[in-house]
Amino acid sequence: MLELIAQPLTAEAFAPFGDVIDSRTSDHFPINAGRTQRHHDLARVETLGDNARTLVSIFVSQPVEVPLVLPLLERHPLGSQAFVPMHEERFIVVVAPPGESIDPDSVRAFVTDGRQGVNYRPGTWHAIQSVLEREGEFLVVDRGGDGNNCEEYPIDIRVTLA
Repeated sequence: MLELIAQPLTAEAFAPFGDVIDSRTSDHFPINAGRTQRHHDLARVETLGDNARTLVSIFVSQPVEVPLVLPLLERHPLGSQAFVPMHEERFIVVVAPPGESIDPDSVRAFVTDGRQGVNYRPGTWHAIQSVLEREGEFLVVDRGGDGNNCEEYPIDIRVTLA
């Protein structure tokens, strides 16, 4: 079994897998007569393949137990997938680079601080939604359309927190 310790999520550490969505570290500018700060272009939404379209959904996830035991990672080869917590829910992020298989040495685990979201690039292997402490609601932006956009890879992983 692959043993991982989830490290704090940073944009630099997560860059090989996608984008960290965090208004505290983003460029912004005023709109609406100066009453609103627009944190602009925080993630690259990608939809590939036939009849592709962008979906906006809300996922409601039940909390996991730590250590988190995972039997698999999944990927979406035809589009990116973003998860943004709606109520400052912390969650565990487990990722591996795109490819036909997963090298255990390339798997990484992170833990968000509750205000960070993530955007997985197309083909990035990742764990299922793994919210901590309490039920979580997430705004999810991903791809709809023709084709198989979810593949699974069996791998035994155990994640603890730093």
